[in-house]
Amino acid sequence: MRIIVNGTEKDINRETNLKNLIEEFCRNSKRVIAELNGSIVKSQEWEKKVLNDGDTLELVNFVGGG
Repeated sequence: MRIIVNGTEKDINRETNLKNLIEEFCRNSKRVIAELNGSIVKSQEWEKKVLNDGDTLELVNFVGGG
């Protein structure tokens, strides 16, 4: 199945949930905001949210520093 992650098409397994995908792409999932098909998904809902063919996902990482 294909989805778009940050503007790039990716092949993923069916039944992949948002939490697993974020952990695959991001080092620290505690500093990530996920927008799925134009809507922000709260981190408490990531495990329940199963991705579908054609979904568009934007992942934003917050980085500290000065």
